[in-house]
Amino acid sequence: MTDALITGFCAIGAMIALSAFGIPIAFSIGIVGAVGLFLVGGPTFLWVMVQSLPYSVASEYSFAVIPMFVLMGTIAAYSGIIGELYGAVNRWMEGVRGGLLMATTMASAGFAAISGSTIVNAAMFTRIALPEVIARGYHKGLSAGVIAAAGTFAALIPPSLTFVVFGILTEQSIGRLFMAGILPGLLTAGCYLIAIPTIARLRPDWIPPSKTHWSLRDKVVGLKGIWPMLVLVFIVLGGIYSGITPPTTAGALGATGALAIALVRRRISAAQIWSSMRETAELTAVLFVLIIAGLLFSRFLVLSGFVSDLTDLVTGSGLSAGGFIVVMVLMYFLLGMFIDPLSMLVMTVPFVFPVINAYGMDPIWFGVILCKMIEIGVITPPVGLNLFAVVSASDGRVSIGEVYVGILPFILIELGVLLILILAPGISTFLPDTMM
Repeated sequence: MTDALITGFCAIGAMIALSAFGIPIAFSIGIVGAVGLFLVGGPTFLWVMVQSLPYSVASEYSFAVIPMFVLMGTIAAYSGIIGELYGAVNRWMEGVRGGLLMATTMASAGFAAISGSTIVNAAMFTRIALPEVIARGYHKGLSAGVIAAAGTFAALIPPSLTFVVFGILTEQSIGRLFMAGILPGLLTAGCYLIAIPTIARLRPDWIPPSKTHWSLRDKVVGLKGIWPMLVLVFIVLGGIYSGITPPTTAGALGATGALAIALVRRRISAAQIWSSMRETAELTAVLFVLIIAGLLFSRFLVLSGFVSDLTDLVTGSGLSAGGFIVVMVLMYFLLGMFIDPLSMLVMTVPFVFPVINAYGMDPIWFGVILCKMIEIGVITPPVGLNLFAVVSASDGRVSIGEVYVGILPFILIELGVLLILILAPGISTFLPDTMM
């Protein structure tokens, strides 16, 4: 093993150790990256990097996509779009055994198209849907498991913050990544919709029959609750796919559209607008610190020779591309038990992506596979972060042990979908290849 590899692995170990001691991930990555650059390039080089990198990131026009999409999601949440979407879908699914959970799945997929955060998605639907499904006699663990798992749709269905960060770190087209996530996200949601009635047949005590029925007229009238979501999806995804607007402009139009809809319908107050802007600023600042730290760490790995030596080691070991993907699945499966999705991405992409390029894999397809692997990790017991987000938002209605039981069927589904996406890359690349 070369000196560069030893140095790089020690740096990764130090980063994990700092995180284990409670130091925030962004600071752990940044500290290790800064120390590494000091050792490799000296104090002058480190000082130049520390001065120039934050400004170059914060002033990059394309990075404005992050606050725009975050703002669109927070405004949508405050203006009640989520509740209306859930209510509209629920009217159509009532009468079907497991209809409430199927409605939660469908509404979560819909909200994912206007919110890029998996944890926000899971927490919001925990507050909206969980009390109702528990009141109807559904198994608490299964209900919480559906909500936690469906929250991961936000990582694939655009506007996904995971794709944005991956695109920034790897210099890939964010628009193409967004399009690549649509079909895999819908495929996952479709598998959930098949699985829930199947679970109802296997465990009828977990999912009681529905006693509520809506007339066709009430169902049609209820559809008025989904038009805000459809308008925002048309503005954002329609603009990106058609080539009329780049992701940054689409994000700005989406945020403006969400605010305009909320104001016209008088569903948002001045205080809520201010809260949306404050939350957007806070989350954006956290993400930018994380990205800057990741780029600092990435430059250290490149300058130390770790990336080139690791690439040579892996490709020269005889390990096939499929074997490398299996190793990656296991790595993210384990990391997801302890680390949030975006931190995982920033920690690992600097040394994983060059190996992927060396194997000649499609970077857009791999972006989808990477996001799917990361999201499987965050719903995996014992420390899946989405599981704890649901438990925290449930206000004591469900325990972590119950969620562990309910999430297991959906972990199996996610692994099945991952296998399909690996074996059939065309699912991920079809829409990006047909973009205008």
